[in-house]
Amino acid sequence: MKDILNVGLIGYKFMGKAHSNAFHRIGMFFNPSVEIKTKAICGRDEEWVSQAARQFGWESYETSWEKLVQRDDIHMVDITAPSNAHKEIAIGAAEAGKHVFCEKPLALNLKDAREMLKVVRDKGVKHQIGFNYRFAPAVQLAKKLIDEGKLGTIYHFRGLYLQDWIIDPEFPLVWRLDKNVAGSGSLGDLGAHLIDLARFLVGEFDKVIGMNKTFIKERPIVEKMTGLSGKAQENAARGKVTVDDATLFLTEFKNGALGSFEATRFAQGHKNGMSFEINGSKGSIKFEFERMNELLYYNASDEEGVQGFRLIQATEGIHPYMHAWWPTGHVIGYEHTFVHELYEFVEAIANDTPAAPDFEDGVKCSQVLEAVDTSIEEKQWIEVDSL
Repeated sequence: MKDILNVGLIGYKFMGKAHSNAFHRIGMFFNPSVEIKTKAICGRDEEWVSQAARQFGWESYETSWEKLVQRDDIHMVDITAPSNAHKEIAIGAAEAGKHVFCEKPLALNLKDAREMLKVVRDKGVKHQIGFNYRFAPAVQLAKKLIDEGKLGTIYHFRGLYLQDWIIDPEFPLVWRLDKNVAGSGSLGDLGAHLIDLARFLVGEFDKVIGMNKTFIKERPIVEKMTGLSGKAQENAARGKVTVDDATLFLTEFKNGALGSFEATRFAQGHKNGMSFEINGSKGSIKFEFERMNELLYYNASDEEGVQGFRLIQATEGIHPYMHAWWPTGHVIGYEHTFVHELYEFVEAIANDTPAAPDFEDGVKCSQVLEAVDTSIEEKQWIEVDSL
C-alpha cells in the first residue's frame, strides 16, 4: 500500500485552478510513488474559497494560511498566492516542517528570495519553484539535444514573451500592475520564464544591460478581481501603475554565448507568445509555446541541398512524459506542464531526491531580475554575481 501525501494549496484563482487540476491528473496518468490527497485549499474570501474547494475537488478549506501550514494532516504546501505573500508563507510552511512548492517569481526581491532559500535548507524540507515551461516535452527534448552536443558550441539565445492583455488604457489597475504586490511587471511575470529557460538550456548569466517602459502610467482603480483581470466602476478614480509594461535586455553568458530578451504586455495580437531560438556551431533550435508540441531543429551537417529546419512533433512515447498521455500525434496542452512539474516534486518528496528547479534556481532568477533593474537604473552593464 502506498504512503499518502496530503497537499495544502494556497490560492484558488488562475494558478490555483491549474495546480488543482494537476494534482488530480497525476495519479490518473502517471504512477506516483505516493497517493496524493488534495486535503485543503486556502484563500482569504470564505465564499470564494469554499466554492473553489467544491469545484476543484478539495476535502476542506481554510481562510488562514497560518492555520493551514500548522495542520498536522498537511505534508506539502503549494503556494499560488500573489508574489508579496510568497516569502511569509514559504518560511512559515518550512518552519512547520512542510515541503514547499512556490510559484514564480520566488519573492519580491533578491534579499527575500535568499532568505527563503536559507530557511528551507535549514529546515531540511523539499522545495521547488514553478517554472512550468521547462516541463513541455519539446523543451525537454531541446535540453537533450543541447546536452548531447547536437548544437555544438552555443552562440546565441534569443527569447521573446509577448502579450497584449493590458494594452487598453481603460484596463483596470489589477494587482499585477502594483509593484508592492507583484514586485515587477512584464520582467518578473514574463521575463522570469525566459531567464529560467535560458539558464536551463544555455547556462549562467555573466552580465546584463536593459531598458524598460511603462506606456500607460495611470489606470482605473479595480473594484473586484476576477482571475487575471478585474472590474472597475464607471468613472472610477485612477491610480498609478508602478511596474514596467515592457522590458528588453541583453546578456553575456558565462560560457561566452550572447542573449537577447524581450518581455512585454503591449504586443498587439500576441496572447501568450513565448518563444526562443538557440544557435550553435552545429545547429539551431526554435520553440514557440503556442505550438508547444513542436520543436524546429536545424542540423548543419545535413547534406547540401536538403538543409533546413525540420519539424519534430514531440508527441511520441520516446519523448519526455509522453508515455503517460495519448498515442503519437495526439497533442497535449498548457495544463500538462503543471502535471509534469508537480509530479516531479511529488516524486522528490516520496523518494528523498533533489527537486528541480528548486529555490536556488529561484534565487538565481531573482539575481538576474535585480541585475536588469539595476542596469536600467544606472544605465550601464551590471555583473550578475555582483549582487
